[in-house]
Amino acid sequence: MNRIGLLTTHLNMPGCKSLKEKRSQLKPLLVHLHREFNISVAEMGLQDKWSEAIIACAMLGNDAAHLQRSLATIQKWIEANWRDGQVYGDVIEIIQ
Repeated sequence: MNRIGLLTTHLNMPGCKSLKEKRSQLKPLLVHLHREFNISVAEMGLQDKWSEAIIACAMLGNDAAHLQRSLATIQKWIEANWRDGQVYGDVIEIIQ
């Protein structure tokens, strides 16, 4: 049975003074996550706020435990490597 794993992350970017600056900080993160982890990733919320963003990472697989572990690895990577602000919170969901 195929399942969808979803990681939703709330990012804070206190130094951004415009939407253009916000997107210039987010774009490298989204590209890196896609290339490094082979996932679908996009900004999914707070698009009109300069200092915050919600990104979502999605994976498809048939093993819920594998999806959970993989998304937890991505979650830890974001928390360790996001230098442009703070990570407010993460949620991992496995959808059947």
